Amino acid sequence: MRVIFENEDDSIEIFDKILKSALKLVGQENESIVVSCSFVEGEQIKEINKEQRGIDKVTDVLSFPFLDNTCNVSINRENFPFDFDPLTDEISLGDIVICKDKAREQAEEYGHSYERELCYLFTHGVFHLLGFDHEKEEDKVVMRRNEEIVLNELNITRE
Repeated sequence: MRVIFENEDDSIEIFDKILKSALKLVGQENESIVVSCSFVEGEQIKEINKEQRGIDKVTDVLSFPFLDNTCNVSINRENFPFDFDPLTDEISLGDIVICKDKAREQAEEYGHSYERELCYLFTHGVFHLLGFDHEKEEDKVVMRRNEEIVLNELNITRE
């Protein structure tokens, strides 16, 4: 399990631990799983949001899953035979794009560190890649609970 950063200067070591914890929580402990993560400014994420989702506004995080139907299905070669990279023998869950501007703004608004907000946004993105959503209230409760379990397990607190 690993996180690939678009720009290595932006790499955050704990993201690998967040990915591992989230995968373990949902029973997806495949060591071949990778996630790509990029950090962008407000205008960039606004453009991506408009192009990909038809929403012309800045958002905090976007997730682009590469796999369909990952909830309750093991992410392995048997279930996703054509999705493994033959060169690396890895399977990518997808891309996460985090807006640094929104992360700073929200960290201040919620009274915690910028690093904690980045970790939360990455965790949120990982759960989206795993097929979780928050459109319905009952789904939101499950997703938020999972996010808090992962962050608390790694002692990533709001303080």
